Amino acid sequence: MARLTARFWVDAYLARLRVYDIPAFVVAHGDDTGGAVLVKLATLDGNAQLFHKSFDLISGERTWVEMTSGQEPDVDESISRQRGFDPDLWVIEVEDRQGRHLLHEDGLS
Repeated sequence: MARLTARFWVDAYLARLRVYDIPAFVVAHGDDTGGAVLVKLATLDGNAQLFHKSFDLISGERTWVEMTSGQEPDVDESISRQRGFDPDLWVIEVEDRQGRHLLHEDGLS
């Protein structure tokens, strides 16, 4: 099965969020073809969660998992460290008081 390019997935994700009127922004533009993607969910109360795609050894599937959560500045520091390791990294920031990120919906997982 062919993998989607990072750019294609990011564009589709942003379009899906727009359908639900959930604001989202590309904070860091990574490699268009193979860059990994981090999704930061800011709940606009000073807290945030950071998600990344991980390979599940049991099921063999790639799933979105929480990398870290807490005060937004701490999550931002984690993103900065990750970008230091991987300059091809995409970072998408989602802002939603209800905590919606849609990552587990069909077509995005």
